[in-house]
Amino acid sequence: MHSAREKTWGYRHKILFVIWLLYVINYLDRISVLTLLPYIGEDLQLSTVQLGWLGSIFFFGYALAQFSAGILSDRIGAKKTMSIAIIIFTVITFLTGLVRNFTQFVILRLGLALGEGHHYTPSIKTIAHWFPAQERGRANGFFATTFGISPMITPMLVTWMAAAFFNNNWRPVFFCLAVPGLIGIFLLWKYVYDSPHEALQKGLVSRQEIDIIDASIGGGTPITAKRYATKIITTDIRFYLYSIAWFMQLMIYWGMTTWIAFFLVKAHGFSITAMGLLAGAPYLAAIIAQYFGGVAADRFFGGRPRILCLIAYLGCVPVLYLIGQVPQGQTLPLLILLLLGGFFINLNWSVIQAYPSYRYPKEVVGRAMGFANGIGQFGAFLSPLAAGYLVTTREDGSSCFATVFLFWSMIAVVAAVCFYFLKETPIEAGRFEIRTDTP
Repeated sequence: MHSAREKTWGYRHKILFVIWLLYVINYLDRISVLTLLPYIGEDLQLSTVQLGWLGSIFFFGYALAQFSAGILSDRIGAKKTMSIAIIIFTVITFLTGLVRNFTQFVILRLGLALGEGHHYTPSIKTIAHWFPAQERGRANGFFATTFGISPMITPMLVTWMAAAFFNNNWRPVFFCLAVPGLIGIFLLWKYVYDSPHEALQKGLVSRQEIDIIDASIGGGTPITAKRYATKIITTDIRFYLYSIAWFMQLMIYWGMTTWIAFFLVKAHGFSITAMGLLAGAPYLAAIIAQYFGGVAADRFFGGRPRILCLIAYLGCVPVLYLIGQVPQGQTLPLLILLLLGGFFINLNWSVIQAYPSYRYPKEVVGRAMGFANGIGQFGAFLSPLAAGYLVTTREDGSSCFATVFLFWSMIAVVAAVCFYFLKETPIEAGRFEIRTDTP
């Protein structure tokens, strides 16, 4: 007789923790560049528009990488795809400390994008393979906390490192950040497997856990059990609604994440250490929102988790607008609004990233997530760039972000409309199955 704990805990949770940690490392590298961008820009004598291009060009490469990431995840497996990603972005992170001009920085930003762009989709595919449908909201919610934890700790960590050890020099920070990437590669190859049945053959997974996973549609059956035509995605009108919502979600998240450090330093005059603390504040609320959103999606909105997305986007509308209206010197109202912004922007991550696994069979989740994320990342490309043009200069020389935050507030309205018309019911997959059996 197995205990209740044994029935609910298994190797799938170890897998989840490892891919969570790997993505924390991914974000650690990515957010470090954005946190130190005001000082990199000053050192390299870059304009606000150039900084906007540097923020955006990353997502152009990242968007392109999503399409190959989805195909590679389905063809060669999630583990190999993640390995390629981590090796590339670890090398690029080290090289960032050597950058000397705008052109070199653009090349490195594109290189980082191509590396990190092949990491997200195989992570989501791994969750789809290892977790039954009734646990995917929580599993995706836990994974989504990486979007809060890393942006929360990274500004504090890298500004502290620069100030305490390197006399405010940003370059050595990137040399140090290559070390976690090496650790991540080791953890990936030691603990992660593409499917539960592969791990079962090595004696790492119990038959009981396999039964729990297989009991759900899209469970742990071998990857090659069935094949489906890509038309199952491209002929589904709701896939395009989902992609537009994903586009808007990433415009808000990465627009704010790209510019938050610059906003705090140039619009509100905070020092490097104070900026590090305040820049991490929205993501403290994000961690709570991301995990709570996953639990709520499973327990309270099990049949219609998209309702959680509507709540999140409608909450973003007033909060984002008000952040841009806070006068200089009003630190407490700014902090409260940043916390609320972090909460509402991140409340829906578990649902929005789990949607393909609700809607499509697991054999095409990699493609569905890759294609949608590829489209969505063009939103992440456009938003920092647009913000660079929307920032204005006050009479005292400080920067004004009122129009920028109004822009992001309006985007949240569009995303809410998209999710209003979405449905989570599984698509009828049989007519798209590719028959490989011979007479």
